[in-house]
Amino acid sequence: MDNSSLQTVPETGIIGLKKYWQQDLISGFLVFLIALPLSLGIAMASGLPPMAGILSAIVGGMFVSRVNGSFVTIAGPAAGLIVVILDAVQTMGGNDPIAGYRYTLAAIVVAGLLQILLGFFKAGSLSAFFPTSVVHGMLAAIGIIIITKQVHVMLGVTPEPGSLFSSMAQIPHSIVDMNAEIAFIGILGLLIMILWNKLQQPLLKKIPAPIIVVLLGIGLGMYFDLEHMHIYHVPHQLDMLTGHLLHEGQVGPNYLVAISDHFFSSFYFPDFSKIAELEFWVAVISICLVGSLESLLTTIAVDKLDPYKRHSNLDKDIMGIGAGNTFSGLIGGSAMISEVVRSSANINNGAKTGWANFFHGAIMLLFVVLFPGIIHSIPLSALAALLVYTGFKLASPAEFNKVLKVGTEQFFMFIVTIVGVLATDLLIGVAIGIIVKLIVHIVRGVWWSNLFKVHFQIIEDDAEHITMKLNGSALFANFLPMKKALDNLPRGKKVTLDLTNAYLIDHTVMEYMHDFIHDYESDGGQCQQIGNAILTFSDHDLAARIMTADDRK
Repeated sequence: MDNSSLQTVPETGIIGLKKYWQQDLISGFLVFLIALPLSLGIAMASGLPPMAGILSAIVGGMFVSRVNGSFVTIAGPAAGLIVVILDAVQTMGGNDPIAGYRYTLAAIVVAGLLQILLGFFKAGSLSAFFPTSVVHGMLAAIGIIIITKQVHVMLGVTPEPGSLFSSMAQIPHSIVDMNAEIAFIGILGLLIMILWNKLQQPLLKKIPAPIIVVLLGIGLGMYFDLEHMHIYHVPHQLDMLTGHLLHEGQVGPNYLVAISDHFFSSFYFPDFSKIAELEFWVAVISICLVGSLESLLTTIAVDKLDPYKRHSNLDKDIMGIGAGNTFSGLIGGSAMISEVVRSSANINNGAKTGWANFFHGAIMLLFVVLFPGIIHSIPLSALAALLVYTGFKLASPAEFNKVLKVGTEQFFMFIVTIVGVLATDLLIGVAIGIIVKLIVHIVRGVWWSNLFKVHFQIIEDDAEHITMKLNGSALFANFLPMKKALDNLPRGKKVTLDLTNAYLIDHTVMEYMHDFIHDYESDGGQCQQIGNAILTFSDHDLAARIMTADDRK
């Protein structure tokens, strides 16, 4: 980055607020339009009341934006946490979803405290330990689970209770038995989400597709009179179709979102009485692990989109997300992460500083306090359509094809992780993926002494030239010290990555080195990679590489 571009980097803090408040306010408002329906839908899909998602978005915007280490990322509830939150509610609550909700709030609070500790002990770089193919497999599995759960809601049908595979098997029955009016709203919303980005009209493309889906859903809901389609009187329980809490004596529609007209009555407080039980700590670790990993990956990805090429403080960012989770869980809000879709929209809408995130949360707060009636009018099928689309983006054929292009061994570990997550749970599935990848490396001949220990040297040839020599293998399981050494190299030098004596480099490390070269050169330095006696496992530029027996002679 040259000096002229460095001078244009926006200031932060109060100075940034004074200088860029108009751009950040506009972007914050547009992000709010995307975040409102998604926050409601994600909360209900997670087995929580709708306001849990709203509270998380408010805390993520107004609080986390002031304490995190990133610049234009948006914090709030995200689809990637649906699976772990829903599992926590169901596992700890059993037949009492309200109790499960309050136990899960306690798990969110403790998970947030763990994230603060992770950031304090500089664990932000630990995301590099998770193989890329396993992470993509985890996200694809989450997408499949979201689709399986939400397609029934989109069609207006309540499936029979059972396992995930049982829900999958019931999809054809839900299609046959769909509620025509509800399904019309849901399917139309899904088509809008799919086709909106293909519009050629620039003005229309600026309007977020989710808000179009919601507004159209509200209009159709009034036309079909969904408010009076199903009226019921229920005891103190959680409605399984809507996912929101219903109190004894409450009467309401089961095809529309239900929140309290009084904002402060939406607060629920955590119950820590299960803190000594294993299932509580499984929930804590799941929320902490998935939330931290997704947040770190999102922040890294958003930094690449930032037109000012600013680098977030990953450790501080995890501490900020952790503080936000602790705050959110204490008042009844869902867990949060740094979310990629809203963050990308934030950048595209011209955000300059973290105040855009603040404004998105502040506008959310004002809206739910002043206009709760509008939220009451949103059909659940419209929100389910947004989530089905989100799930499809995570598990689309394009994602499968992208991994396959990197190499068949990456695709194998990708599929193993997906099957592992679907057949067991998220933590076990990810562990299975990591173990399988280690076994693959051992079969390829990685030395046991090199499996978790990387051998490299940093050599300063002269004042301007630095060489990093790699000996042996560089794998997801061992390259963290090398990564830290490269990240700490002085900027503006001529760096050579010498791979001549490397016999195996996996895809995760190849991807890191590609990004390192790009970032180092964007900061004004020069970087080259040498050592071509390495056979790739596919034609992909970032495929894993291995030295053949002939090359080792």
